[in-house]
Amino acid sequence: MNSSISNGASLPTKNDEIEWEMRPGGMFVQRRFVDASSSRGGPMIRVNVSYCSSLHELFLPAESTFGDVKKLLAHKTGLEPKEQRLFFRGKEKQDQEHLHLGGVKDKSKILLLEDSTSKERKLEEMRKNSEMLKASQAVAGVKVEVDKLSERVSALEVAVNGGTKVAEKEFLISTELLMRQLLKLDSIEAEGEAKLQRKAEVRRVQNIVDTLDSLKEKNSKPFGNNGNAVSVTTKWENFGSGMGSLNAPPPMSSSGKVTRDLEQFD
Repeated sequence: MNSSISNGASLPTKNDEIEWEMRPGGMFVQRRFVDASSSRGGPMIRVNVSYCSSLHELFLPAESTFGDVKKLLAHKTGLEPKEQRLFFRGKEKQDQEHLHLGGVKDKSKILLLEDSTSKERKLEEMRKNSEMLKASQAVAGVKVEVDKLSERVSALEVAVNGGTKVAEKEFLISTELLMRQLLKLDSIEAEGEAKLQRKAEVRRVQNIVDTLDSLKEKNSKPFGNNGNAVSVTTKWENFGSGMGSLNAPPPMSSSGKVTRDLEQFD
């Protein structure tokens, strides 16, 4: 019996194993096999991509596009596809162009450059991060000084609430030193998280000054049998250079004036 039919197609012999598959309509038909190379987009090739001082080797189908190359390079370089520019034989290649049609063969070399706008954006981000770090450090420096002053005000609060008459210059010096820290905070240019840190420290200073105003008012009232003023001073130079001295600063018109000035910094 002839194993071929009039159109030239070969019929399966007994030694051939026939595999069947079911179509969506329920009909069994012989399974069709597709050549593996065609499903991969042609033969596989190795491509060397030069980026800065690094060389990246890619293994991909020859019929891939340059856009496919960018996707692979994103994992190796950290550059997003839109941040990449690929050059082959001195010409920049577009994402939709195919490697094999552009002349790329096995072991061909491709040049990768970072897009200029991407570079500028990253430099700007680095500059902002640097400024934010600098501002945060400046705020932290002020915070250290305010911590010391806060402890001093707490000591004054214990003395006044305990019935001790405190010399008025103690309140004046404390207020003057806090105002100086407030001016430092106002001079710090900050954005983002650093700006929030500065704002929180400004409010903290305001609250401490409000406490001082209340203590000063309470201290000015008669204290029963305690008629003598007691100075509960410490060495003010411990709070850092330029932060004041044992001499009281020029008198202020009123405690309300201090509060109004402070509110301008919020």
